[in-house]
Amino acid sequence: MKQFIIFVKKEFRHIFRDRKSLLIIIMMPIVQIILFGFALTNEIKNSNIAVLDNAKDEASRAIIQRLDASRYFNVTRYLHASQDIEAAFKSGTVRLVVVFQPDFRESLMHSGKAQVQLIADASDPNTATTVTNYAGNIISDYQKEMSPQVQPPYSIRPEIRMLYNPQLKGAYNFVPGVMAMILILISAMMTSVAIVREKEINTMEVLLVSPLKPLLFILSKAIPYVFLSLVNVSTILLVSVTLLEVPINGSLLLLMGESFLFILTSVSLGLMISNLTKTQQEAQMFSLMTLMLPTLLLGGFMFPIESMPLPLQIISNIVPSKWFFLIVKDVMIKGLGFSAVWKESLVLVGMTLFLLAVSFKKFKTRLA
Repeated sequence: MKQFIIFVKKEFRHIFRDRKSLLIIIMMPIVQIILFGFALTNEIKNSNIAVLDNAKDEASRAIIQRLDASRYFNVTRYLHASQDIEAAFKSGTVRLVVVFQPDFRESLMHSGKAQVQLIADASDPNTATTVTNYAGNIISDYQKEMSPQVQPPYSIRPEIRMLYNPQLKGAYNFVPGVMAMILILISAMMTSVAIVREKEINTMEVLLVSPLKPLLFILSKAIPYVFLSLVNVSTILLVSVTLLEVPINGSLLLLMGESFLFILTSVSLGLMISNLTKTQQEAQMFSLMTLMLPTLLLGGFMFPIESMPLPLQIISNIVPSKWFFLIVKDVMIKGLGFSAVWKESLVLVGMTLFLLAVSFKKFKTRLA
């Protein structure tokens, strides 16, 4: 028991002596509270929607105005034909398409029935269910206000369709998010201690006097983690298809190629952290702050980014997992090709080159 108390005291002394780690320990709960306070919400706001108004009458325009005026929707696109619906979803710019039947108001007033079709992107089932419920409630409120005193003999029946995920399985949104989180944690966090470990165990001097160039030295640290991460990608996809029944609707080769790109980005981030820190503990804590929390809160798979305040939406653009999450959803769930994800891929390429440049610049060939 006495030895146990001695070790506990020793650990406390180590914590208080390391001022940087102590600062991280103190600041981390504060940062978590701030981020969770803004990001943790089940309410979906400011969702971009498209409208296909085949009626163009008074009733359809009134409903469109109500949808656009609500805090839940922004009507950003007006479609001209049913063929434009799929293209709108493939562009990734809308979450919901509202379709009005021809002669909407006339059918409502004469036959007592009118149809509104709500088509949602169900690759994120929770968001799809929420936005369709919001739209359905707005339409129902309009119907009730048409005759507040007398129960109307007519009704509006929304018809709901879920694309890409008809059964609304949570795994369709869970798998891409977990892939992004696991890859960035394993690739970056483990790589972040690679170089700093050599400094701590005093073997860096031997490596620096070897004929190996700094570039090759850094790459030699990265290659093992790239290989292990590719094995993790294969394992995740295998489990997703066999156990979770999440299909790979797009090109498997494209998906693996994009995963390899994201792994390079994560490893580059880990190398930069390893060059900027002096101890393994500092590298791990710094990695936790800059990788895990932003991935969970600002990656887009747990909380809708468009529902966050504008400053957090801007910050989310520098989180690599956000772009990889979008790529995996488009390729794996929606079955789209490279033409749909080239912008996200270009962002990851830019991040990788930038992080590698910083790593090479900060790599010190002399210890003193």
